[in-house]
Amino acid sequence: MTVAPLALAAIIVVTLITMIVGALGIRVARTPDDFMVAARAVPPFRNAAAISGEYLSAASFLGVAGLILKDGLGMLWYPVGYAAGYLMLLLLVAAPLRRFGAYTIPDFAEGRLGEPRLRKVATAFVLVIGWFYLLPQLKGAGLTLNVLLGTPYWVGVGVLAIVVTSNIAAGGMKGVTFVQALQYWIKLVAIAVPAVVLLAVVGGVHRQALTRPAPPVFATQTTVHVQTSVDINVIAPVTVTAHGTIEGVKVDGPLNLVPGKYEVKDGAVLVFPAGAATPHATGLPILDGKSWVSPFVDAGHRGAHPLAATYSLIVATFLGTLGLPHILVRFYTNQDGRAARRTTIIVLMLLGGFYVFPAVFAVLGRLRDPSLYLTGQTDSVVLVLPHALIGGIGGSVLGALVAAGAFAAFLSTSSGLLVSVAGAMAHDLMRGGVRTFRKCAVVAGAVGLVAGLQVQSFDLNMLVGWCFAIAASTFCPLLVLGIWWRRLTWVGAIAGLVLGGCTSSVAIILTMAGVGQRGWPEVLLGQPAIWTVPLAFLAMIMVSRATPSYLPTDLESKLLQLHLPEALRPRHPSFGET
Repeated sequence: MTVAPLALAAIIVVTLITMIVGALGIRVARTPDDFMVAARAVPPFRNAAAISGEYLSAASFLGVAGLILKDGLGMLWYPVGYAAGYLMLLLLVAAPLRRFGAYTIPDFAEGRLGEPRLRKVATAFVLVIGWFYLLPQLKGAGLTLNVLLGTPYWVGVGVLAIVVTSNIAAGGMKGVTFVQALQYWIKLVAIAVPAVVLLAVVGGVHRQALTRPAPPVFATQTTVHVQTSVDINVIAPVTVTAHGTIEGVKVDGPLNLVPGKYEVKDGAVLVFPAGAATPHATGLPILDGKSWVSPFVDAGHRGAHPLAATYSLIVATFLGTLGLPHILVRFYTNQDGRAARRTTIIVLMLLGGFYVFPAVFAVLGRLRDPSLYLTGQTDSVVLVLPHALIGGIGGSVLGALVAAGAFAAFLSTSSGLLVSVAGAMAHDLMRGGVRTFRKCAVVAGAVGLVAGLQVQSFDLNMLVGWCFAIAASTFCPLLVLGIWWRRLTWVGAIAGLVLGGCTSSVAIILTMAGVGQRGWPEVLLGQPAIWTVPLAFLAMIMVSRATPSYLPTDLESKLLQLHLPEALRPRHPSFGET
């Protein structure tokens, strides 16, 4: 029995559960309220589980462990920031946003500041953030099926896009809430059980093994199967047994490798002796133990200004959650502001429990399966480690469990993203109802499918980190100032959205194109939140102060709607739906 049949069965089961619950959503989702905000009647615990299921994406399930494995423990700032973002959301946004009552973030923007043009600008960034965040989910699906089943990358991308689009078009938010809540528990079990079992099998981890001065070595004789052509850097002389094409020459037997760069074609098999230093794929950092356990983000693998890069990542992840449309729309599904706060507190506990385990996989991967540095597929460490360390039926069962959790991650997050994007298109651009929502879901899924085929070479967590930087530079200032600063005008809001969104987007596009590979440009373009977020806040404040005549005429009523608890509100039409 191998991992492939069990993994395939697990993926099919998770997919069928998603489709069945989504199909049941057709029977309960009829009105726009059902499709977009689940009739505003989801209890806090179920909503918290659904938010956690939606939030724990491919970056959380696969990418965090892979990024820590590749770049070191400093990358723990990603999960810390992902969870801490909910603390900021709890303190600044959750309850007032729910009290205001709306379908989407553009709804809030126009309702608070009274300008239709602001709605259009906000909608544009909802689409940018939603589609950008969809890319790592699609890449994760392609990677998972490729590693576990050997299918081409595009197969996983296509399967995920089709399943999620069909599910959302059928049941909308009300239909997907139940399945996302279930998928959180699937993901928690799927990552926690293998992590605990692997730790028990390995017998624990000694700190000295992680901090030794040399890069990782193969603890035992190791066979490496190269599934994708890769250029590797050999850092110490080694004699391997090779089968396949190396440097354009077919080899079948012993091969002496001296330090240098080698091209290894897909299908090659390399057998390394115990104690051999692990070659690294070109582009991956070669970190000794001291560098790997550093608490700072290693910008661009060369340590350029690591403190600035760390602060920028903290800004992006702490504040980016406040600007994620697919997360914020979830707070409209609560019954009232008090329920929104309770939901956020529960989310913090659920996320904190989950994020313990990706680091376990990263540490075990560095010590026990450093061949991932050679293949460059560090994002697959959670998928391959159970089979690599245990093997046999036990490894296959754990591998299948991980596969189920990974696909649950892609399905739940992609579902929330498509609800957000389709809702913005249908409600904010086209002003349509249920039928329009379904058509927009199909269009949104098709765009994501095409874009997802283009990002195979990018790290999962880097894609998500960039999305957080854009969100932190746009909707975070809009929400914080819109809720807590009475002098914000729609002119200032547009200025901040455009400036923060465009500068962060351009910086990320330049990074993806390979611009700014060294020094400060590497940090400021690759981790732009440290300057784009303050720039957006400053633009909103300065322009608003210069345009006081554009304040809404019913400002006091709107501020009361945001901050007055529901029990104290007068029954008056100006307070809208609560």
